[in-house]
Amino acid sequence: MDTFEIAKIAGAVLSALLVIVGFRVALEIANEGVKPQPPGFTLPMPKAAPSAVPAGGAAAVPPPVDLPAFKPADVAQAAASGNVQAGATIFKKCEACHSGEKGGPNKVGPNLWGVVGRPKASHEGFNYSDAMKAKGGNWTLQDLAAFVHKPKDFVPGTKMTFPGVSDPNDLADLLAYLNTQK
Repeated sequence: MDTFEIAKIAGAVLSALLVIVGFRVALEIANEGVKPQPPGFTLPMPKAAPSAVPAGGAAAVPPPVDLPAFKPADVAQAAASGNVQAGATIFKKCEACHSGEKGGPNKVGPNLWGVVGRPKASHEGFNYSDAMKAKGGNWTLQDLAAFVHKPKDFVPGTKMTFPGVSDPNDLADLLAYLNTQK
């Protein structure tokens, strides 16, 4: 390769760099004085209601929001007209720890086939917690509603680590599904 070819290659590289740097400088000149916007967008904030400031200048504390109390009896009653198909979909979460088919194996939790009406802590081959064994009685829809809503509240000391199903409608659908598994 002769020096003329090397000079052409060097000229092409330098010309490309000149175009890139020149384009960047032109953009900076065109955008001079324009404040850059942060990425994303700003969500609108709700308008705050005017609050009275109590004497002493302390900020007003909003009153606590009263949530409707959870009533297992109401959920059990709603299970009679619950959506079984939706309950089957919700049960898929339970399948991580429980099997639901007749004669199915115990997993981390006991098999739940026929759980409605069966004695608590009675599924053969599963090692229940002492707290669950001490609970006694049969699984009613009302007891299941209370347990699945907040397991640790219904049976303090249970081995079940699931936090619970908080939506009463989902819980009613789940109980409707479990009630069909007989």
